[in-house]
Amino acid sequence: QVQLVESGGGLVQPGGSLRISCAASGSISRINVMGWYRQAPGTQRELVAVISRGGSINYADSVKGRFTISKDDAKNTVHLQMGSLKPEDTAVYYCAAVWSIGVPRYSHQYDYWGQGTQVTVSS
Repeated sequence: QVQLVESGGGLVQPGGSLRISCAASGSISRINVMGWYRQAPGTQRELVAVISRGGSINYADSVKGRFTISKDDAKNTVHLQMGSLKPEDTAVYYCAAVWSIGVPRYSHQYDYWGQGTQVTVSS
């Protein structure tokens, strides 16, 4: 099994920045893609950004140019640096992981999930 633990969520003002992180543990050999999805109340879980061990990345169009995903292979950790935050970025952010040839975009393609961390953008 693979365990994913998120950290770093919180409250931030519009236009501000925040970094969230996800650490993987357990059977790390079962995953080679990690990333982030988010879900706001009453909506479906949606892609934010995912990254493969080889460095391939998929971003949602809504976050391109504002968010940056990165990874630390030595620590089995991925980070999401979020900038120019908007109220519509408010959601629970979930870490996800899977073993895949490509870099999947859809949530049903991911096998492992964290518990989520709340990000609230509000003045």
